[in-house]
Amino acid sequence: MITLTNLSARIAGRLLIDGASLSLPAGTKAGLVGRNGAGKSTLFRIITGEMDSESGSVSIPRNARIGQVAQEAPGTEEPLIEIVLKADKEREALLSEAQVAKDPHRIAEIHTRLADIQAHSAEARAASILAGLGFDAAAQARPASSFSGGWRMRVALAAVLFSEPDLLLLDEPTNYLDLEGTLWLEDYISRYPYTVIIISHDRDLLNTAVNAIIHLDQQKLTFYRGPYDQFERQRAEAIELQVKAKAKNEAQRKHLQSFIDRFKAKATKARQAQSRVKALERLGTVAAVVEDHVQGFTFPDPEKEIAAPIIALQGASVGYQPGKPVLQRLSLRIDTDDRIALLGSNGNGKSTFAKLISGRLAATGGGVQIAPGLKIGFFAQHQLDDLVPDHNAVDHVRPLMPGAPEAKVRARVAQMGLATEKMETPAKDLSGGEKARLLMGLAAFDAPNLLILDEPTNHLDIDSRRALIEALNTFSGAVILISHDRHLIEATADRLWLVRDGTVTNYDGDLEEYRGIIVQSSRAARAAKEKAPEEPVSKADQRKANAEKRAAFAPMKKRITALETLTERLQTQIQALDRELADPAIYTAAPDKAAAKVKERGLLVQKLSSAEDEWMQLSIDYDEAMAG
Repeated sequence: MITLTNLSARIAGRLLIDGASLSLPAGTKAGLVGRNGAGKSTLFRIITGEMDSESGSVSIPRNARIGQVAQEAPGTEEPLIEIVLKADKEREALLSEAQVAKDPHRIAEIHTRLADIQAHSAEARAASILAGLGFDAAAQARPASSFSGGWRMRVALAAVLFSEPDLLLLDEPTNYLDLEGTLWLEDYISRYPYTVIIISHDRDLLNTAVNAIIHLDQQKLTFYRGPYDQFERQRAEAIELQVKAKAKNEAQRKHLQSFIDRFKAKATKARQAQSRVKALERLGTVAAVVEDHVQGFTFPDPEKEIAAPIIALQGASVGYQPGKPVLQRLSLRIDTDDRIALLGSNGNGKSTFAKLISGRLAATGGGVQIAPGLKIGFFAQHQLDDLVPDHNAVDHVRPLMPGAPEAKVRARVAQMGLATEKMETPAKDLSGGEKARLLMGLAAFDAPNLLILDEPTNHLDIDSRRALIEALNTFSGAVILISHDRHLIEATADRLWLVRDGTVTNYDGDLEEYRGIIVQSSRAARAAKEKAPEEPVSKADQRKANAEKRAAFAPMKKRITALETLTERLQTQIQALDRELADPAIYTAAPDKAAAKVKERGLLVQKLSSAEDEWMQLSIDYDEAMAG
């Protein structure tokens, strides 16, 4: 059980959480949702002890292990598999101690504990997690320094998942994943045996992987059972009831106030008027519903209609080095109203294909026909770094509208979904979502016929994602979408193309079918890895291993032998006492001696019973250890 009591937190003078309380049962998998900037990450920092709350308390069970993704991705020369294995601190410490331990008793304890935590299967589990996040066997053996920042963050995620903390805190874990990795993570979290709190704006993740929603809104925390869709319905119903209650309350107050105003000056009605005053005080007020306005997106429709197909590929190939195509045998066409989502794991060539059809990368073979006058808008997350840090949104738009009056420039910025107070904010001080809005607006500035969006939702909250869906569905041009957000794909795309095995082909199934294939494949691979036969061991190595095992458990074997000797001795002593106590004369000739003998026999029987119990348990443990 995790309990937050009257918690308040403030950042830079701004109150984010005010007297919030929450009880989270052990084993709950909860999504923490709320608008960007509401204080979700701040709440994580308080739970982990990284930051102190202004008031209130956080209660977590003693010795509970808390895990979250490291803020800095690993960039060492160690292989990925080793980085993940080292995330299990207890296993790492036990293995290190086993190398230097001399005490046989401690050696036995170490090996017993390693067996308890399933250390023998650790490498298989680590490899399975890395594979689920997109690293094949060859990649797992490569040093972390050879991967980009986004891929290193996947390693950091793999490490915390492998360590299996009692409380797992994940802050937007899908931002560095492709759709396949996101689907794998959904399945993993849904089966995770301990408590999870996950900050996410991925609607499908919140519907599939969690069983509760924690809503941070108006500085308060509210707990809802069930997935996100159920939370949204419950919240909508609660808002509707509150609106009705407020309207009814205001009508009652207006009626009472009207009576008071009309009759308070009349002596004959003074008593009734006074009673209405008291009723008005008792009635109180119902709080108004506060709903933050979400800025929309606007993608201008193409000014000129282009004849279909707007792009046609005939046996095309593309790559970055001569003779080494990333994609080949591309025979596809894109029409004026196509809505296409690209499926396929990162590294298979989705971004390469996007660069090819956008003209950023030339074909190395085959034919590529682009319709005359075609305008293409391209958005990719890495382009956020291309914004001029000290320039605000107006500065970025003004060069695109030479000679236009300032009011018109600002009106165009407003269409991008940036609030008035954000127009003068330097790009470096904008939030990730605000930067994404600006960059998306710049990509669509010239009213393109084809809009290519590569992971457009990474920094958008759920309501902003809904606004993006509405904008894409009203846009009259073609759209190519690369996204890990399944809800976005399902709501906007009507065709799926699969990028795999060095080419791009049409995928006839739907996303639910594709999800089933990914999850089933992942589970099958994990099961095969866990059941994989061990490499054959030579007889000499087997003899050596058996000798080491016998040496490690020698103290246990010695204790078993000592207990066998003890039980034999105790049985002999009890038998001797039984012969003495069997003589009736002892009870008349020496009654005190007889009583002492009876008492002595009772103590010996107790010792024998205790020794036999210990011997039996140790024998079972020893047999299991030697058999393992």
